[in-house]
Amino acid sequence: MPELPEVETTRRGIEPHLRGYTVTAVKVRERRLRWPIPDDLEQQLTGQIIGSITRRGKYLLLHAGPGIVLLHLGMSGSLRVLPLDTPWQKHDHVTLDLSNGLSLRLHDPRRFGVLLWLDAAPADHPLLAKLGPEPLGNHFSGTHLYEQSRGRRVAVKSFIMKGQVVVGVGNIYASEALFHAGIDPRQPAGQIELPRYECLAAAIRTILGAAIAQGGTTLRDFVNGVGEPGYFRQQLAVYERGGEPCPLCDTAIIRLKIGQRASYYCPQCQH
Repeated sequence: MPELPEVETTRRGIEPHLRGYTVTAVKVRERRLRWPIPDDLEQQLTGQIIGSITRRGKYLLLHAGPGIVLLHLGMSGSLRVLPLDTPWQKHDHVTLDLSNGLSLRLHDPRRFGVLLWLDAAPADHPLLAKLGPEPLGNHFSGTHLYEQSRGRRVAVKSFIMKGQVVVGVGNIYASEALFHAGIDPRQPAGQIELPRYECLAAAIRTILGAAIAQGGTTLRDFVNGVGEPGYFRQQLAVYERGGEPCPLCDTAIIRLKIGQRASYYCPQCQH
């Protein structure tokens, strides 16, 4: 699944090609995504000028006239900016044609993505209303993690992956941030004290920032808005390195499952 850095990379990749241009046509080949694409999307969106493109967690928001297109890439989705006459491929579901001779194409083999039209404040939408702070924003801190964790027995890795706690810390980056903070991913969230949460918050910021700067992690189904893969995977310290030596101490990295997700950690460096 594309994680926050991949979504932010996509946002940055597509925005220069969309912002300020008019949607001349909307073509929908398949409406059956995670939720059906609205029947009136073509009517609502055609003729609108694309303004800013923002991100909330793993959701993209295309501000267009009086409304907003809410997008989520699901498990395998991607967005590409293509010439208008580009032939449709299998699993291409929606195209937004633009006045600059380009089109935005949604490709989603598993159809777990989301494309909705919002005509009210996005912060009030059920998909966004309960989301926690952005990990790179001013409202995220070690103090926030500490306060949210009190009394919780869930493993800290699962805790920081909860969107109500902080958005966008997916499986890969949770493992990496916990390694850089020196925290055992199995430790109950409520037992971790403030100084260690301050280290973890800083690690989350650092890891996500580095991944965004380098284009996101190369995942099997991910390409960014201009068709280029990310390059962060080569710098991962523990994720998918079970049995390999820790880059800090040479102890074998352990692979286990936490909350039904593959997790990786160094038993020597993380405690």
